[in-house]
Amino acid sequence: MRQKERRPGHKAQPAGSPGNRRYDERSGHPSKAVKPAAARESVREAAAPAASERPLKERTGNRPHERVPVVLESLGAGDFHLIDSGAGLKLEQYGPYRIVRPEGQALWQPSLPSHVWEKVDAIFAGDTDEEGTGRWRFPKEALGETWPLHLLGVDFYGRFTSFRHVGVFPEQIVHWSWMKEKVEAAGRPLKVLNLFGYTGVASLVAAAAGAEVTHVDASKRAIGWARENQALGRLEKLPIRWICEDAMKFILREERRGNTYDIILTDPPKFGRGPNGEVWHLFEHLPLMLDVCREILSPQALGLVLTAYSIRASFYSIHELMRETMRGAGGVVESGELVIREAGLDGKTRGRALSTSLFSRWVPK
Repeated sequence: MRQKERRPGHKAQPAGSPGNRRYDERSGHPSKAVKPAAARESVREAAAPAASERPLKERTGNRPHERVPVVLESLGAGDFHLIDSGAGLKLEQYGPYRIVRPEGQALWQPSLPSHVWEKVDAIFAGDTDEEGTGRWRFPKEALGETWPLHLLGVDFYGRFTSFRHVGVFPEQIVHWSWMKEKVEAAGRPLKVLNLFGYTGVASLVAAAAGAEVTHVDASKRAIGWARENQALGRLEKLPIRWICEDAMKFILREERRGNTYDIILTDPPKFGRGPNGEVWHLFEHLPLMLDVCREILSPQALGLVLTAYSIRASFYSIHELMRETMRGAGGVVESGELVIREAGLDGKTRGRALSTSLFSRWVPK
């Protein structure tokens, strides 16, 4: 199963070097017409799910209560906010840099005048087709590959990649804030599992809050970038296990060993290929992944969080799957969309909501 592609490494690379966790903005696979070396490398680094290793458990009991639809909204946090959006683009603030990137869901026209959009530090250009790669253009001056960012109390590196990503997906702020609050309020040590952990921002947030974290990603480059982020914040002593492995294989092994976790975050891609031609399809393999995650939740678990991008489905598809998976567990399943609210130039002026992804979250009550 392919984990999200990333771009760590100690040696600086050109600003256009690939570095996404999903090959395009959300689709999770490289261009069929052009397969650059980095894309092929990411495929080699992938690890495929062993979906046939065990059947689904037969669940009994009542389904959890439900809260739908739920819209979890972020106005930004730390060094990030969405300034404006429209005409298929979004204007964002990442620390000292203003950045323009493609955004297919921004169907409206921008609110701010064109001169604001023109005075930016970086623009993602080139092939912006959903399955293509592209390049960054720097209107003012050439910028380095990385720059420091701060979010929810942790430091990490932003990085210009050829698949438009910069090392953090800010729509996840709402999940990370929720997790941080749970860890700090627990009154006991919590174990957090971060599947498809990418550059480790969520793992660092959880560990800094007091959790013991297991971070799993199939890409060595992602693990390397995550370790760089940990070193940037001088957080090397935090209890984080960095596991470079296929997520499905890892959780199946944890199930056999009887290991459990209090909070599980899982953010799988839509599609991926393994090193031996194995194929991951979200709709085909997600039921088993959630089923195994249910088995490795601790008796005092505080939550199971699923995020899904670029799927042609209603949030109800993953909502009902989560409720079936958690039959007999009690609690509540809340599902809906993650959105980022425009915050203007000052980071405080509320504007339009930009939908980013679907989510479903089980909590014990």
